[in-house]
Amino acid sequence: MPSSLRFAVICSSNQNRSMETHLFLSKRGFKVRSFGTGDKVKLPGNAPDKPNVYDFGTPYEAMFQDLKKKDLLLYTNNGIMSMLDRNKRIKLAPERFQQNFDIFDVIFTVEERVYDQVLEEFSKRPIRYTSPVHIVNIDVMDNHEEATLGAFMFCELAQLMADSEDLDNDIDELLQEFESSKNRPILHTVQFY
Repeated sequence: MPSSLRFAVICSSNQNRSMETHLFLSKRGFKVRSFGTGDKVKLPGNAPDKPNVYDFGTPYEAMFQDLKKKDLLLYTNNGIMSMLDRNKRIKLAPERFQQNFDIFDVIFTVEERVYDQVLEEFSKRPIRYTSPVHIVNIDVMDNHEEATLGAFMFCELAQLMADSEDLDNDIDELLQEFESSKNRPILHTVQFY
């Protein structure tokens, strides 16, 4: 049975880690959105100091066509083209969390810096509804293989949350058990809308 919980998954550029988890959760019937927290969307370029930079809202298809023109072989070999192809089948364009005001029950972040940016954003927003949101961070390295492993892990955690009859009451114990079983540190805080 589908869960009524509303999930968000957030990485820096709404490209790799958040989109892989977005795909996995949506295929399992969860209500999910994904976002980035960076100022710009950054994809690897032809040198470490030369990333491809786009504005949030730039369609994945436009990025795909841009990189195809720049160096199809390079961006095919490093997996960027297949990642963008996957992304454009999920949604139109990367979205920035700071520009979204939807209400979620759980927000997953994939690195501590992103977690901190989400908390910073909540500290700027007025509390209007006293509706709680659980913000949970598990660090996931930003490469294709780790993004897939992270997506499996977040899906497992989402299912445990969905199975809880009282998530607000159960979450501390649930996260502690999950952290022990996965041997990965978890950050958790509650904020309010």
